[in-house]
Amino acid sequence: MIDINNIFQDRTGESGYNNSGNYMKIIKYNNAMNVIVQYNDGYQTKCTYNDFKRGKVFYPFNKSVYGVGFFGDGKAKSSNKSYFIWFDTLKRCYDVKYLKKYPSYKGCTVCEEWHNYQNFAKWYDENYYEIPNEKMQLDKDILVKGNKIYSPETCVFVPQRINYIVLGRNRKRGKYPIGVYLHSDKDKFCAQSHDINAKMIYLGRYITPEEAFKVYKQYKEDVIKQIAEKYKNFIPKILYNALYSYKIEITD
Repeated sequence: MIDINNIFQDRTGESGYNNSGNYMKIIKYNNAMNVIVQYNDGYQTKCTYNDFKRGKVFYPFNKSVYGVGFFGDGKAKSSNKSYFIWFDTLKRCYDVKYLKKYPSYKGCTVCEEWHNYQNFAKWYDENYYEIPNEKMQLDKDILVKGNKIYSPETCVFVPQRINYIVLGRNRKRGKYPIGVYLHSDKDKFCAQSHDINAKMIYLGRYITPEEAFKVYKQYKEDVIKQIAEKYKNFIPKILYNALYSYKIEITD
């Protein structure tokens, strides 16, 4: 026989832990299908009593993504494109295996504001754009050269083609200045750079690496200006300005 008194029992005040180990307490028990739970930080959420007993109550502030990222309380969903970009950004900075494979990301971090996915999703919705036949990438280096922090102030979405032409060689440079390599006969230094179509262009041989770099610098900065003009009507003004004023340094 069903115990009628047990069905309508008020379970307000009952406490427990969810499956992530977070302490929770029932602060209002309307019925078995409508329970209000509160966590230690004051966050409240609605669940069923069955989920409460089984610990299946989601707490959005658990740092479950590489020990820093958390879902947050908001409308953005994990099925959104913004979530995958956010997750991948955290991976670049905090995944040990990824950093071992791609050491150029060592020292990179994500700002505290973006540890919360909901904050990143809001910024994404306000700043993401697409260009036909172009793959878009989240970039942290063009607006602020040499930057290692992913943040609202330093990031911008950039067509992959632009990213490759502007920054591609930086990741492959050797002991000589960027854009310069020692010729096989060992007595001359060569300069080379991508043109506006991402094709590698040979820029000649020079006596010193400094001379070769000077040629590379002038050519590369001209190419970046051409890119800025080509994409002017498609990219944000802040990106256009950054490209047009971009400077190549021998210490890059």
